[in-house]
Amino acid sequence: MSGRVVLVMGVAGAGKSTIAKALANRLGWTFQEGDAFHSPANVAKMKSGRPLDDADRAPWLEAIAAWIDAEAGKGAHSVLACSALKRRYREVLIDGRLFVRLVYLEGSRALIAERLAHRKHHYFPPDLLESQFAALEAPLSVEHPIVVDVSLPLETQVELIATALEA
Repeated sequence: MSGRVVLVMGVAGAGKSTIAKALANRLGWTFQEGDAFHSPANVAKMKSGRPLDDADRAPWLEAIAAWIDAEAGKGAHSVLACSALKRRYREVLIDGRLFVRLVYLEGSRALIAERLAHRKHHYFPPDLLESQFAALEAPLSVEHPIVVDVSLPLETQVELIATALEA
């Protein structure tokens, strides 16, 4: 496998899609939205204000893992926006895949709650944010994450990530 995948993770409202798209543009890579792999039932559940559980997430994670393998197998370089909140989720997506690099978007509850309150046209309701932070297991150093403070300007975040990837 000669492709590379950068997985941009964090809670809802951290800016995963925005950062991942901007990074993909900066690197000339393709962008993939992890939410696109959710089943209609998962989307309906979140829209109704109920958080997903591990059983809901399992087929979603497997579909993303299959996509990662397919991308790398064809030599593609891609940036994926995916919450990947728990270590065991990241194990499904990353373990054994040395071509995947993890980026963790870290931010305060207050800042992210403010962002969610102003977000339009997204099915994730702001009142589910607490469930995201409850599920969040910040990456450990053994996961070799690139950690980025989401309070920084977009351009700064992208530049920090790109520089770390080049190192």
